[in-house]
Amino acid sequence: MLRYLPFLLVLALWIYAFIDCLNTPEAEVKGLPKVVWIIIVLLFGEVLVGPVAWLVAGKVRRGPARWTAPDDNPAFLATLEDRKRRERGEEA
Repeated sequence: MLRYLPFLLVLALWIYAFIDCLNTPEAEVKGLPKVVWIIIVLLFGEVLVGPVAWLVAGKVRRGPARWTAPDDNPAFLATLEDRKRRERGEEA
């Protein structure tokens, strides 16, 4: 079973890169047209050149989304202030 592991890992990476390439919008593809990236991933997938090239250089990577705590988020604080004003207006 262990001798099949490298083949299965290469196959998994190949499939992942192919599906990721297909699902990526054209605007987020770097360097080459999307069709060319798909061909590269398919043709050079068995030797890992295509999938690794796609994952490293083919797609625009976004940094991790910064999470803002509610008490630091100005939009959230503004909605709280609006809610307080409405409650005061209804009670008075």
